[in-house]
Amino acid sequence: MRLMPAAVAVAVLIAASSVSAPAVANTDQLVANICDYVKSDDKNRLRKKLKEARVKLRNIYTGLSCDGSSLLRTAYNSNANDVGEFIAKRLPGSDLSVVESDGKTILDWANANGHSGSPITAAINDRVSGGAGDED
Repeated sequence: MRLMPAAVAVAVLIAASSVSAPAVANTDQLVANICDYVKSDDKNRLRKKLKEARVKLRNIYTGLSCDGSSLLRTAYNSNANDVGEFIAKRLPGSDLSVVESDGKTILDWANANGHSGSPITAAINDRVSGGAGDED
């Protein structure tokens, strides 16, 4: 009789571990898709993917990176101005003021790398200075 509860516990453990594996794979695929859409400046597909996944950009931005760079740095490096502005307008100014892994904020990095005239920089400046931006 005592073997039965142990067998049930093992079966539950196996079932639980098989359920969590696809969730990790789905997360990896979501991150890959988001990075691809940022690099290709595809704002519509990015919006659609976030909506399908029921994810808000402001909730995942700080934990997400594309090839070791933040989404905004990826947008700058890919000349993805539409997506970069979209991302900046959806983030609170506090997230845009956070020091990244190299010790620079996104604005410090952008200005140091010749992106001070970019529309992305203008959108970030608006958010950091307290502008509401558009919430479409």
